[in-house]
Amino acid sequence: MNSREQQLKAFDRLLTIMDELREQCPWDKKQTMESLRHLTIEETYELGDAILDQDLSEVKKELGDLLLHIVFYAKIGSETRDFDIADVANDICEKLISRHPHIYGDISVANEEEVKQNWEKLKLKEGKKSVLEGVPVSLPALVKANRIQDKVAGVGFDWEEPEQVFEKLKEELEELQHEVGEGNRPRIEQEFGDVLFSMINYARFLKVDPENALERTNKKFIKRFQYLENKSKELGKPLKEMTLAEMDVYWEEAKKI
Repeated sequence: MNSREQQLKAFDRLLTIMDELREQCPWDKKQTMESLRHLTIEETYELGDAILDQDLSEVKKELGDLLLHIVFYAKIGSETRDFDIADVANDICEKLISRHPHIYGDISVANEEEVKQNWEKLKLKEGKKSVLEGVPVSLPALVKANRIQDKVAGVGFDWEEPEQVFEKLKEELEELQHEVGEGNRPRIEQEFGDVLFSMINYARFLKVDPENALERTNKKFIKRFQYLENKSKELGKPLKEMTLAEMDVYWEEAKKI
């Protein structure tokens, strides 16, 4: 592993390259925060994929891409004299110190939960009117629901036991089933949303990240379905012409891989 001196030298090298690209490269000179935004989001998802795949080589690569974006935004900020990379680093340092009074102050905590509760109290002291202000509006709904529940739990608005959450989930499922029977489309959508919200809440009590869990299932399904597609090609028989029973044979084979 590199020493602290080597790490700082590498970071300085990146800052120098960013300066040079911004001055000399037509593409880099043209970029704005707005034009980079969607690319940053893509890079974040690519990092997420690498983490789920446990591909550390790819994780390192994607971290580099994200670091480049951070340096790029800071460079643009320095050009408008609003902030630079030192301001970015110092701001997060100050936040970390203020949010960890159990390390840098005289507060004692017993466990992780007390740390999280202190965070939410400190955020309100910093001027936030609601604990939910920190939840980005543009987050995907599943991730947003998880963050909302995590935030309100931090100030004590929570169930006490997983069994209570599971009972609430069963209640929501019964309400959904009732509305399905009634055929009321708006109510079905509403109750379906309540079921998903309860499922995400239950995942939190089980200490399962619902986004990660669903994405792992997506990847598993894709792998198995592509195995089925390959088998249909080998047989020279399109999937549309295969019976469900025939498909199921290869689906079971895929599950054993």
